[in-house]
Amino acid sequence: MTVNLDAQRQANGKECRDVLVDITARECSENKMRISEIRYRRLFEAAKDGVLLLDAGTCKITDANPFMTELLGYAHDQLVGKQLFEIGLLKDETASRTMFEKLKKSHQVRYENLPLESQSGRHQEVEVVANLYQENGQAVIQCNIRDITVRKKAEDILRRNEALFSALVEQAPMGVYVVDAQFRMQCINPKALPQFSKLHPLLGRDFSEIVHILWPRRVADQVVARFRHTLKTGESYQSPEFSHRRQDIGVKEIYEWQIQRVTLPAGDYGVVCFFNNITGRIKAEAAQRHLEVLAASNEKLKREIARRLASETALKKSERQALQALEEARTLQEKLRQISHQILTVEENQRKEISRELHDKICQLLVGINVHLSIFAKTAMRKPATIGHKITPLRRLVAQGVKIVHRFARDLRPSALDDLGLIPALRTYIGEFPKRRGRKIQLAAFEGVKVLNNDKRTVLYRVAQEALVNAAKHASATLITVTVLETKEGVCLKIADNGKGFSEKRRFSVKGRQRLGMIGMRERVEMVGGRFSVVSKPGKGAVVQALIPSG
Repeated sequence: MTVNLDAQRQANGKECRDVLVDITARECSENKMRISEIRYRRLFEAAKDGVLLLDAGTCKITDANPFMTELLGYAHDQLVGKQLFEIGLLKDETASRTMFEKLKKSHQVRYENLPLESQSGRHQEVEVVANLYQENGQAVIQCNIRDITVRKKAEDILRRNEALFSALVEQAPMGVYVVDAQFRMQCINPKALPQFSKLHPLLGRDFSEIVHILWPRRVADQVVARFRHTLKTGESYQSPEFSHRRQDIGVKEIYEWQIQRVTLPAGDYGVVCFFNNITGRIKAEAAQRHLEVLAASNEKLKREIARRLASETALKKSERQALQALEEARTLQEKLRQISHQILTVEENQRKEISRELHDKICQLLVGINVHLSIFAKTAMRKPATIGHKITPLRRLVAQGVKIVHRFARDLRPSALDDLGLIPALRTYIGEFPKRRGRKIQLAAFEGVKVLNNDKRTVLYRVAQEALVNAAKHASATLITVTVLETKEGVCLKIADNGKGFSEKRRFSVKGRQRLGMIGMRERVEMVGGRFSVVSKPGKGAVVQALIPSG
């Protein structure tokens, strides 16, 4: 019995121990479950994404975390029991059924960029991930809802910045390309593309490789080092003139370029390069300078040609003037020779006339006086009483000789001109001028005419003398008018006749130049600063005028 009791006690103790172990395991499992539920609830409630739990059978919300109420503005109780389209998450009931059908097939549905309107009317965009899973043998739908409004705005800003950046690069008036932080060619505008026409592909390619294809190694290393330095330090660089021979096309080209570090739309650093191929401009400027030098040379040559043409023109003009002066000198010399010849002829004629007068008259008078003196001497010796009767013819001859000598003296130089003046001398000359039947000479003079000096009085007297002689000898005039008057310019002498006149051409004919006539009168008048003129037409008489300044 003792053994049995001990065995029973042992058996009961074992049973108790098994019960205790089972109770302890269950309690541990329950504790773990509670801890898991607490952790799940904490995660559920602390999540920064909206979480909705839905019944797979009814498609209604069974639970919602606090962020969901914050996102939509609905209280927890207002969310529970609602379908998704009723809280504005899906468009309508049909869209809701479509989502659940997809969940049954694939157990997961993802929606991006769904519009969501809160209870207060705030619009936002959300991303929805729905999962279908089993929990304790029951189908549960969990919807994770993430507010992507800020992200979408950031993405929109990034897209706009990228578009703006691309537009700025594309529309730049010079060549532009961008190298990113990984030293790859990121973008390039149309202005720059022709400089890389032989490189394919270009975008995404290592920039160092591109540069070493374009330029010699030494130059390419310098360019790459400059880009890396700017990318690292932010120090910009500008090259006013970059001139080297390109390896890809074998032509020397000239560029002006600058680089600077920029922040790209994605937020990373990059290097943007602005450049211009100024090879054509430099060549054009050199050509322009050459043209300017040529233009300056041409202008200088034109001025020299103009100067030489002007000199040549002046020389020709001087030659013409010299020839003209020579011709005038010859004409004057010929005229002077003719005048000299005429003067000599006149002097010779005057000498002949004086000689003839002396021979024919004075000599005859002297011979007659001599004969009468012989007769007077004989008579005086024989008949002294007749001396008085015999001396009378002798006195008559002496008086006649004195008269002839006086006339010679008057013709050579009238004393009245010096003693009495111009008007009395002209009256005396006109009064003693040989008269011819039917010819009449009139003198009209103003006593108020100022007294001229001897040279000017002599000139006017000789002009009047010559004009009267010409009118009497050549014009066959019946009326000759001599007028002397004082004007503002001086003393004017005018001799007009109604004779047969003459043509202007006749004055310059050879026959006309053989007489002293008009030329002598003109020379006399111009010699004292006066003006001389002759107006005549055949059959209309002639007017001779001399104007001499007084004083």
